[in-house]
Amino acid sequence: MVGMMLVVIEFASDVGDDEWKKFHSFVIRMGRGSKIIIISRLQRLARFGTVKPIFLSVLSYDELSYLFKTLAFGSVDPAEHSMLVQLVDKFAKGLHGTHGSLLAANMFADVLRRKLDIQFWRCILDKGLRYVRRNLSMYGAHPSTLIEQGHPVDITDFALHPLSMTPYTVYVSMNKESPSVTFGQLLSDPSVRPEQDFMLISWESRMPPHNSFACFVTSHAQATFEGSAIPGRKRRGVRI
Repeated sequence: MVGMMLVVIEFASDVGDDEWKKFHSFVIRMGRGSKIIIISRLQRLARFGTVKPIFLSVLSYDELSYLFKTLAFGSVDPAEHSMLVQLVDKFAKGLHGTHGSLLAANMFADVLRRKLDIQFWRCILDKGLRYVRRNLSMYGAHPSTLIEQGHPVDITDFALHPLSMTPYTVYVSMNKESPSVTFGQLLSDPSVRPEQDFMLISWESRMPPHNSFACFVTSHAQATFEGSAIPGRKRRGVRI
């Protein structure tokens, strides 16, 4: 017995009832009165709960816009930067309704907060819009949807060099010794890009346990993935 524990577990896929019973019994044996919190996008996993599940809805546009402004300005009063406030709405419109909008909001806001300059913000916004258009043209889907499905995305517009990014969890043969670069570093100064394949740290939480979101980046994205639209999708327009 180690005393009561709080176990937080996130499921990316469904699990069998027998496997869950074994895990649940193990936790209870470890400490009487222990609790388990299940986090998942799969509603069917609610069958394992003993209390009514809490469903988190997608942020409304106003909520996302407010959150983005708060993250981007930090402790600075937005009223002192009226032109930047106008750009917040454009960022929010681009992010709202997409998969991973909360993560993307943190990623971009973290970069913008470092330099409250109108030209810098416009440059970042332009890169983001071109990034979306390029992937829509190449794969027929929004890049957030591609990432959600484990499909490579083209990040040439962020790095000013043909690169392809694949979510860490689906890249089986990744070399853990690869150099790493943060999204903020790459977006602010593309020259930091390593010559070889590298890890891109999209964002790292500032709260313990400081979880990070990583992707694997390979060069020559256009030569490798051009024309490989995901199944069931049609390309839109022409390449930029």
